[in-house]
Amino acid sequence: MANTALIKKLFHFAYPCRDAEETRHFYEDILGLPLVNCMQADVVPSTGEEKPYAHIFFEMGDGSYVAFFDLGENAMPEPSPNTPRWVEHLALEVDNLDDVLSVREDLKNAGVQVTDIVDHEFIKSIYFFDPNGLRVEITTRTEEPGYLEEAASSARAALDAWTAKKATLVAS
Repeated sequence: MANTALIKKLFHFAYPCRDAEETRHFYEDILGLPLVNCMQADVVPSTGEEKPYAHIFFEMGDGSYVAFFDLGENAMPEPSPNTPRWVEHLALEVDNLDDVLSVREDLKNAGVQVTDIVDHEFIKSIYFFDPNGLRVEITTRTEEPGYLEEAASSARAALDAWTAKKATLVAS
């Protein structure tokens, strides 16, 4: 069994971007996440592949980062061909519903198409796409006391039920 006590928090989530400056404008000027690092290289350290790129990092309030790779090709990242566009997304948490509404207003003022508030019973969220086609969620927790503990205590049984249902879907 894995030692989950070793994993403390997210360091960064990385995604490709079409253009680093366009992405900087969106994440820094519209969403308010400061650009804190821009690394440039011609060789990928983990693979040795020769590929010029810039790797940019935006800091979130908890010290973790949203990061992007600009590969210098001005190509829009392509969505997964077998996955609905709403599945892959980056969810960013704010303190309260007023903050969600404030971000929503900022996005609308910047010309970004954004959903109305979506009530998930334990969180309330808005959804939109960044300039790279990445679906982003801005959310705030709204759960009643005890909700998360109850969800955790029933999560395994709920997963087992889904696994059984999925078996019937796949067989159909």
